Amino acid sequence: MNNACLYLKAFIITFFIPSIFWCQGINSPKYSNEFMNIGIGARSLGMSNSVITSTNDVTSGYWNPANLTKIESDLQVGLMHAEYFAGIAKYDYGAVAKNIDEKSAFAFSFLRFGVDNIPNTTELIDAQGNVNYDRISYFSASDMAFLLSYGRELSDDFSIGGSAKIIHRKAGDFATAWGFGIDLSCSYKLNDWQFAAVAKDITSTFNIWDFHLTDEMITAFILTDNELPQNHTELTLPRIIIGAGKTFNFKNELNLLVEINTDITTDGSRNVLISGDPFSIDPHLGMEFNIKNIVFVRTGIGNIQKSPDLNGKNIFTIQPNIGIGLQLKGVALEYALTDIGDASVALYSNVFSLKFNLNPN
Repeated sequence: MNNACLYLKAFIITFFIPSIFWCQGINSPKYSNEFMNIGIGARSLGMSNSVITSTNDVTSGYWNPANLTKIESDLQVGLMHAEYFAGIAKYDYGAVAKNIDEKSAFAFSFLRFGVDNIPNTTELIDAQGNVNYDRISYFSASDMAFLLSYGRELSDDFSIGGSAKIIHRKAGDFATAWGFGIDLSCSYKLNDWQFAAVAKDITSTFNIWDFHLTDEMITAFILTDNELPQNHTELTLPRIIIGAGKTFNFKNELNLLVEINTDITTDGSRNVLISGDPFSIDPHLGMEFNIKNIVFVRTGIGNIQKSPDLNGKNIFTIQPNIGIGLQLKGVALEYALTDIGDASVALYSNVFSLKFNLNPN
C-alpha cells in the first residue's frame, strides 16, 4: 500500500500540477474538441458518465486506460451507435482491447460524430444572378478520433495508463484539421472503495486547421458580411476528472455500485455547478444495480446547470439518465435513455452498445 501511495503522489506532482500552470494565459476556444467529452457506451451514458473508477472492459481505453488491466477476457470488442437531434447527427464508436500479459493491456478505439448530406448553397446563384438548384451540392461535417491506449498494473491496488490520440475534423472539402493529444490516468483500490483520476489533454491537444475556399465561397462570405476563416492552430486545454466509487454487496449475488465523478475544466467559466475562471467544477453521480452479474439496472444524475425560470429567477436544473444491461456467455447488450424529461434543449437519445468477449481467460 505504501508503494501505491507513492505512485499516486508522483502521478499528481508530475502531471496534474504542471497542467495548472500550462493553462494559465493561453487563449484557447472553449468547448474545443467537445465531441470527445460526450461519452461512449450505453452503460456510461446511463450512469451520467460516472464510471472512471468502475470501467473494467474495452471502454476503459476511452474512460480510464489504467483500468484496461481489469478486463477478464483476453480479447474484447465494443460497439456503439447513437443519434442526436432527431437523427440528424450520428455518433459511432468501435474499439478492441487485448491483454499483453498478466499485468498490462492495450486498446484501439475509434469515434465519429458527424452530420451527413448537408446542402451547400454557396453556389446556388450563378454569375448572372440566376437561382440554379442544380448547383447545390452536399457534404459531411465530421469529427473523428483514433485512440491507442495502454494500461499497466504496478501493484495489486494501483495501476496507471495513458492514451495517445489523433484527431481529424472535416467540413466537406472546405476545411480540415489534424490534431494530437495525450491522456493519462491512474486507479487505486482500497477495500470496497475504488478511486481514479484521469487527466485528459494533459499537454493541451492541438488542432491545425486548413481552409480551402473557392472563389465563389469567398464572394459569398464577403457579400454576407461574414469573416473569412483563416488557417490557425486550436488548443484544447486540460480536463481533470477525479472519481470515487463503492460497491455494496447483498445476499443472493446482488450488488450496488455508487460512483461520483467530478470534471474540472481549465478553459474558463462554464454553466456548471461551480463556475469559475479558469476552473469550473462539474460533479455527476451514477449508480448500477447488479443482479447475479447478468442483469444490470443503471441510473445517473448530471449536467447540473443554472437556467432562468418563467419569472426570470435562476434555478438549478439536472439531467437524469437511465439504462439497462444484459450479459450472457461473453456478450453484453446495453441500452441507455438520456436527457429524461427534456431537462436540456437537446432531444433525448436512445443509445445501444454491444460488447463481445473473445478468447475468454
